[in-house]
Amino acid sequence: MLRVAVVGSGPSGVYTAQALVQQSLVPDVRVDVLDRLPCPYGLVRYGVAPDHEKIKSLQNNLRAVLEDERIGFVGNVEVGAHGLTPARLLRLYHAVVYCVGAAKDRRLGLPGEDLPGSFSATDFVSWYSAHPDAAGSGFTLGARSAVVIGVGNVAVDVTRILARGAAELRPTDVPHEALGALAGSRVREVHMVGRRGPSQAKFTTKELRELGTLPDASVGVEPADLALDPGYADPSGLPAVGRRNVDVVRGWAEAGEDHARARSIRLRFFLRPVELLAEDGRVAAVRFERTAPDGAGGVRGTGTYEEVEAQLVLRAVGYRGVPLEGLPFDAARGTVPHLAGRVLRNGSPSAGEYVAGWIKRGPTGVIGTNRPCAKETVASILADAPVLAARPLPDEPLDVLRESGMCPVEWPGWLAIEEAEDALGRSLGRRSVKIADWAGLLGAAGAGVAPQLPAA
Repeated sequence: MLRVAVVGSGPSGVYTAQALVQQSLVPDVRVDVLDRLPCPYGLVRYGVAPDHEKIKSLQNNLRAVLEDERIGFVGNVEVGAHGLTPARLLRLYHAVVYCVGAAKDRRLGLPGEDLPGSFSATDFVSWYSAHPDAAGSGFTLGARSAVVIGVGNVAVDVTRILARGAAELRPTDVPHEALGALAGSRVREVHMVGRRGPSQAKFTTKELRELGTLPDASVGVEPADLALDPGYADPSGLPAVGRRNVDVVRGWAEAGEDHARARSIRLRFFLRPVELLAEDGRVAAVRFERTAPDGAGGVRGTGTYEEVEAQLVLRAVGYRGVPLEGLPFDAARGTVPHLAGRVLRNGSPSAGEYVAGWIKRGPTGVIGTNRPCAKETVASILADAPVLAARPLPDEPLDVLRESGMCPVEWPGWLAIEEAEDALGRSLGRRSVKIADWAGLLGAAGAGVAPQLPAA
């Protein structure tokens, strides 16, 4: 038997487990999918916006994989400095695949970035997605004007949630505390700002169009911003997604903004943030420099500045991988160095250690991109399997974890969490509502809180 641990239960981890058990070269494979959280599905549970129910339904596909009898879900198990070290984990399995994603948001590196009222979009997403690490974050949404820095899909998501009425979110699984805060939100203007033009923005057309469907919000654009974009004037040479995005923005520009709506979404382009400005110790505005195309696909500063009022600032400028203690790390790329998924230590493959997903290739692609990425890594595991499987292992890795003081949450524990969330929703007159704190999740799963393990 080949025993494999997959660290991370998001799409890349689940697709890796699926590829391992569906292949025929090594018929006897057992996979344990480990996660620091007691809940599976990674960013599908804790990153997809609550009003994107079609994408969230991908959980059903991931669930079917994790219900395979050859695959076990093992939550509430931390790997790294405060838990199980990679060296110790490798003694329990023939192979370990790290699918830990890119957990950190990119910073702007600007003066005032750490002022009260300035957050990463990741923090905001975690809060309205009920990530237990975000419990007590306390987004009160007392701001009148918000600035979202970035023009990718995460920026669109947080802009949409800020501009959407709480009544529209009530049928979703958004946690009750967040729903209450959104119901009391005083935000009336949301500015989504990018340093380049609409033809180069990273959002996808479907997500962009959704901003124009919100019943209580209007969308406005600045003609002066659009005039700077050569691709806006002549979109014929743009990729298909760029042409579609320009068409959507052009439609809003021609229609004009409906000032009778309760909230206003303002799309701004060719503005680069240079400083967050304070008033009474909190963020009060963002200072931007006007940019212009440099003729080589980038932008240059023009020396002209503009300030946009904002009592709430959310940066959405991308994700970045973080080092996992005990694994090599390429700080420049934010990834673990690898060769076809094999972890490289000092330039040579490390026997039994592999990567897949964002920690392997960087935060690129869509959810489906994880499938071929996982298959490449699994092909490397299968090629190495005859040597890997020859190494003796403990009879049951989970017994070793329990003896070490850990409290793994297995699949029945996760099902108990689901039942508790259904019951919580019924008690609130809603559908299933997420439990948003560690104690509540572990209590529902019937698990204790594990102490930190000593280093191996």
